[in-house]
Amino acid sequence: MPATLLGQLVVAISARALFDFEEENRIFEDGDDRAYMQLQLHRLQQPARPGVAFSLVNKLLAFNEGSPRVEVVILSRNDPVSGMRVFRSAQHYGLQVQRGVFTRGQAPWRYLRPLAANLFLSANDADVRSALAEGVPAARVYPDSARASAAHPDEVRIAFDGDAVLFSDEAERVYQAQGLDAFQNHERDRAATPLAPGPFKPLLEALHRLQREPGRRMRIRTALVTARSAPAHERAIRTLMDWQVEVDEAMFLGGLPKGTFLREFEPDFFFDDQTGHIENAAAHVPAGHVAAGVSNP
Repeated sequence: MPATLLGQLVVAISARALFDFEEENRIFEDGDDRAYMQLQLHRLQQPARPGVAFSLVNKLLAFNEGSPRVEVVILSRNDPVSGMRVFRSAQHYGLQVQRGVFTRGQAPWRYLRPLAANLFLSANDADVRSALAEGVPAARVYPDSARASAAHPDEVRIAFDGDAVLFSDEAERVYQAQGLDAFQNHERDRAATPLAPGPFKPLLEALHRLQREPGRRMRIRTALVTARSAPAHERAIRTLMDWQVEVDEAMFLGGLPKGTFLREFEPDFFFDDQTGHIENAAAHVPAGHVAAGVSNP
């Protein structure tokens, strides 16, 4: 019987998102891929330091106790030789990562289709945008983000922005074109009308299914962290109710900076469509930019 990932939550992740390869990457970006390859080969016995998405991956893999529920696949512009160090580093930390695609500088996002990936994390903006265009939830990680807190070892904590991430950018378009008052009126008048799905709805649903499985040590805790405030909050809540998907916490911040609130929530990762919010958050928590919606032409 052939191997299959059917029914599993599939996370595709680049080497730079999982491990701290920033020093090595500077050589790669200089265009000297052979020098990069030699450096990685020279450091083969030296495990790379954990990267910005390491905590998220490590905790998600803990759901595999008893039966496979999460699959993590390396999807990298690295060459196959450098890929050896990626796998060695994963083995060093006890990460059960056994599949990988290494493209030596070519765009790897096209392999998301046969993987049926639920999430793609990469430091490459072009790859993330291409993945989103294919309908895959994807985010560009900020490698210099703060690392995740160790305070919640048995809980995967993920925070999402609302408009253009979980929801469509319908309301955000009104805000940008007509201002805050028009946005509030638009959302109040449509409070009972669910918003269309945004690019990360499928991931939230996949996490919800994983969360409902009984008897697992690891839990999932989610938060909606949005610039919305009352009365626009109601449409967001009713949309989630219509989807029959729950979040554990909701923060309606009315434009307040998100970073310090996220610092208190202590997520393993935060997703937002606006770079300003990500830059504010990255000082406190692991963060990734979702290049979707009207704010990301």
